[in-house]
This record gives sequence, structure tokens and C-alpha cells, in this order.
Amino acid sequence: MDNRIYGYARVSTRDQNEDRQIEALTMFGVPKQNIIIDKASGKDTEREGYQYLKRQILRKGDTIVIKELDRLSRNKADIKRELEEFKGMGIRVKILDIPTTLTDFPPEQAWVLEMINAILIEVLGAIAENERNKIRARQREGIEAAKKKNVRFGRPPKSLPQNWQQIIADVHSGNKKPVEAIRQLGISRSYFYKLYSDN
Repeated sequence: MDNRIYGYARVSTRDQNEDRQIEALTMFGVPKQNIIIDKASGKDTEREGYQYLKRQILRKGDTIVIKELDRLSRNKADIKRELEEFKGMGIRVKILDIPTTLTDFPPEQAWVLEMINAILIEVLGAIAENERNKIRARQREGIEAAKKKNVRFGRPPKSLPQNWQQIIADVHSGNKKPVEAIRQLGISRSYFYKLYSDN
């Protein structure tokens, strides 16, 4: 059976565009229909598309192509583990921004290539992890700065139902049961009791 070639692309958020990666992969020779895309963080490898590609599609002798090492993960330990796993599965990994991974050395010189790639992957993996740490630090700083300015996070609080005050007064006086109040207000039981405790 012919050895197959697949591509993997990842962007961190749904509003980011993966076109640059797709173009690079197709120019390298990966069929567009063989490119799996994830729109998810690189903090770990638990991504739906990636895991499907790895567990269900790739088999011994296949090649996976990615544009940059940090598309695999931004965690150095994850990167090393995944590359070792692919090696054990007999799957070739080609990384477009590490040209030595694209080179085919004669078998007797393969150890040289492995050594060069190991050094590059170690360095680039450390850079990817450092970049993720910087992103997280910037996020924390932004949140702290926003809190100092009394910026509220999460959904804005819902306004009280229009007839809340009258109906709740009837509940307090015993003229109306909570179940009747919930029906008249047209809200859920849990939301009623949340409003009841907050107000």
C-alpha cells in the first residue's frame, strides 16, 4: 500500500485564519483534502482534529507535515513526547520551518540528521513554550489591570422581571406561593431562587 502524506494546521482561536498554513502545506505537496485543521490552543495536544489524525488516520509509513513546530504544541515536553511517539509508530514528521526534517539522508548518515533535528527541536520547543508563558503572563497582567479599573468579567447581570417587586411582595406576605410567582414571572425555578436570595 502506498505511503500517504497528511498535513496538520492549527490556529488558537476561531477568528484566526489558517490560510497561510494551508497554502504552505499544499505548496509542499499535501493534498488539500488530507489537511486536518484545529481551532484550539496549543497548551496541550488534546485537540479533536489532531487526535483523530493521530489515532484514526495515520499508519506506519505515512508522513505528517506541519508548517511550524508550535502548531504541534507550545509545550516542550509534549512536543518531544509526540515526536517520539510518531517515530515509534513509523510515521515521518516533516516540519516546514525546520528544513533538515525535510531532508532524506542515506541510512548510514541518519544519526547525523537525528542529532541535528533533536537540537533544533529542543531550541524551537523551548521558544514555543516561552512564547506561551509570555502570552499567559500578558493575559494575567491584562486581567489585573482591568480589575483595578473595576471592569467586570463574565455575562452582564440580567435585569429583574418587570413585575418582580409586586409579586415578591405577595410572596413575602404569604399571599402568593413561590410556584405561582415562578409561573407568573415566566422564569425558571433556579433563576427565581437566585433572584430571591440576591434581592
